[in-house]
Amino acid sequence: MPLHINIEDLLHHRSVESDRIEFKQGWNPDAIYRSICAFANDFDNMGGGYIIIGIVEENGIAKRPVKGLSATEVAEIQKKMIGFNNLLRPLYSPKVFLEEVDGQQILVIWVPGGSNRPYEVPEQITSSQKRYFYYVRRYANSVKADQETQQELISLANQVPFDDRPNTQASLEDVSMVLVQDHLRKVESRLLEWTEQRSKAQVLEQMLLVEGPVEHRFPRNVALMLFNEHPEKFFPATWVDVVYFPKGEGHSEFTEFPRITGPVPAMIRKTLDLLQTNFLKEKVTKQQGRAEVVRVWNYPYAALEEAVANALYHRDYLVREQVEIRVTPASIVLLNYGGPDRSIRQEDLHSGRIRPRRYRNRRLGDFLKELDLTEGRATGIPTIKRVLESIGSPAPAFRTDDDRTFFEVEIFCHPAFLSDSLDSSDQASDQASDQAGDQMKELFTRLSVEHLKVLAYATKPMKRTEILEQGLGMTNHTKNVRRYIDPLLEEGLLDRTIKDRPNSPLQQYVTTGKGQEVLDYQSKQQPYLT
Repeated sequence: MPLHINIEDLLHHRSVESDRIEFKQGWNPDAIYRSICAFANDFDNMGGGYIIIGIVEENGIAKRPVKGLSATEVAEIQKKMIGFNNLLRPLYSPKVFLEEVDGQQILVIWVPGGSNRPYEVPEQITSSQKRYFYYVRRYANSVKADQETQQELISLANQVPFDDRPNTQASLEDVSMVLVQDHLRKVESRLLEWTEQRSKAQVLEQMLLVEGPVEHRFPRNVALMLFNEHPEKFFPATWVDVVYFPKGEGHSEFTEFPRITGPVPAMIRKTLDLLQTNFLKEKVTKQQGRAEVVRVWNYPYAALEEAVANALYHRDYLVREQVEIRVTPASIVLLNYGGPDRSIRQEDLHSGRIRPRRYRNRRLGDFLKELDLTEGRATGIPTIKRVLESIGSPAPAFRTDDDRTFFEVEIFCHPAFLSDSLDSSDQASDQASDQAGDQMKELFTRLSVEHLKVLAYATKPMKRTEILEQGLGMTNHTKNVRRYIDPLLEEGLLDRTIKDRPNSPLQQYVTTGKGQEVLDYQSKQQPYLT
């Protein structure tokens, strides 16, 4: 079976950090199974790791051309692993892939973080005397857990990161194979060809995106975050709000852009496109006595890219609060709920020396790194600081509270633009308003007369029976709910009053602020149809 990521990216540490990869020249089961145990325990929630057999390591990287394994060695290793896997407690079976590199065969053992941790394994798995120990990763090494680490490992039992948990409210039908195949195409995985001959369940199983018995599979949360067009259906408030204050946040004048929704990678790209189109500006200055001109941006794209990606990567998807971006002439503020790990101190944020003990969404981070949307491993804050310093911008501000309920990043405008900001604020406001108006027009054209009637009828909370029978004169039938209510929920124009129990008999629906904006826009176009 093909590996889910590009093998060359793996060998060059482009999609996976170097301390999550071990190169082995040959088959050494004692050391290899200590590493399998350590990766499966995933003490820091990094996402496990990879052990690659048949490669000589030289200065931390793969020596090319690779040494490789013979067909006999490959068969013998796979045979031995069947028995050795049974010695892991509790039972754990890593995934094994046969890959060809430089004309040679190598084995890749993928060891994702296990859901039944902590795991232990014999120190010498080939010895007749089995002495079991827990192992964890320390930087690029697998080490025996000390007493304190053992206690913390045990406390992690059944604490699987949210993005790696199965979602029992969803089905495999909620996972788009179009999006899955598009992802595999972008990361140049050989698994793409394999998808054409296999069922959806087999492909998702291969990527560890499903869980549960064969007869009833559930997608993991990360599959819905990445491969569903509307993840907000499963994780409330999974969207980005962008608001522009042309005269600063202290003034009542503002422009609110239409909500940015979609799979997490798409949200990152669409958010960056909006910021780049509306707010990024370059200033070119000719210096006296020099042929070269000086070019500087008000906000460097690389800093915004890190900040936006990290906001959606590290946010807490259990919290019903969207990612917020507030833009003023002086700065851009990005706010996500679910603050940094408690092991990170406020002074660490200021210094940029970050080494978190836990990653909230370990699998999501892996996928985003494969797409080059994030660097991973706490490099976001140092990158933002370095990029801003390189162009002479003020240092960014990073804020959180003692309870770690939120994380806020403020990126300040380059000083060269501040003198022009007041003069251009009105123009920028007009441009922002024009784009918001165009997007509202596009949304309005997608709505039918019936949709508008629902919004007008539900300005106060109403049950669906009232909306359909009294508001539209239709029967309270599921097909009518799917046709006239569900699309409004997906667009954020209508909301439930009982969000955590969608099927509650007391459930009511009410028009949102965005829905009221649609009604206001409609009233300016033509009299409402009754």
